[in-house]
Amino acid sequence: MNILDAVRARKSIRNFLPDPVPKDLLSGILEDACRAPSANNTQPWECFMLGGNVLEEVRQTNLEQLRAGVFPEPESVLIDWPKDSVYRTRQVDLAIELFRLMDIQRDDHEGRAKWMERGFGYFNAPAALIVVADKCLPETGPLLDIGCFLQTFCLLCTANGLGTCIEDQGVMYSKTLRQIVGIPDEKRIIMAVAVGYPDWDFPANAIKSSRVSANDLTTWVGFD
Repeated sequence: MNILDAVRARKSIRNFLPDPVPKDLLSGILEDACRAPSANNTQPWECFMLGGNVLEEVRQTNLEQLRAGVFPEPESVLIDWPKDSVYRTRQVDLAIELFRLMDIQRDDHEGRAKWMERGFGYFNAPAALIVVADKCLPETGPLLDIGCFLQTFCLLCTANGLGTCIEDQGVMYSKTLRQIVGIPDEKRIIMAVAVGYPDWDFPANAIKSSRVSANDLTTWVGFD
């Protein structure tokens, strides 16, 4: 698969097959993903790759806390859409399409609650990448570089037949995640990525999210 095919094929996968992903495959993808650009080659990302019993413990602990009404305490708040903005509109449009594919009605509160749980459970993925950054760095400083790393990682996964979903729900219960995984106190937990082989029979995985045309987002200056 060439890079253009990977860019066009990559999508957020919201359910995975139970098949484990070989460690050697993930290791090779991470090695190549670390070629992502960063400011002055600072490479501020650090990774924890979870699988097996450890991932299952994190998954179950997340769900237990969510169902008990424990308030999440993320260490890096990355997502916040102004209420009356085009960004909020795009998020709502995506949710409407996902609920349509999953046949979750507007008044189906149980169905909506179970849908929300999926992210906290890493969408049943057999592996999950947790990305952290050193707290000696400014809180927002490394985020652009980490975004480059995550995009590179996800494209490489796509090229190798894997699916991914970049998701903050997996790191919202940061205290227990830190405890179970053994993440040092001097590291700030940034983001999670669910990783595995896509379950293409799962309705939500059929989604093809829309994109605004580059022509609508670009101001050309100095071109004829």
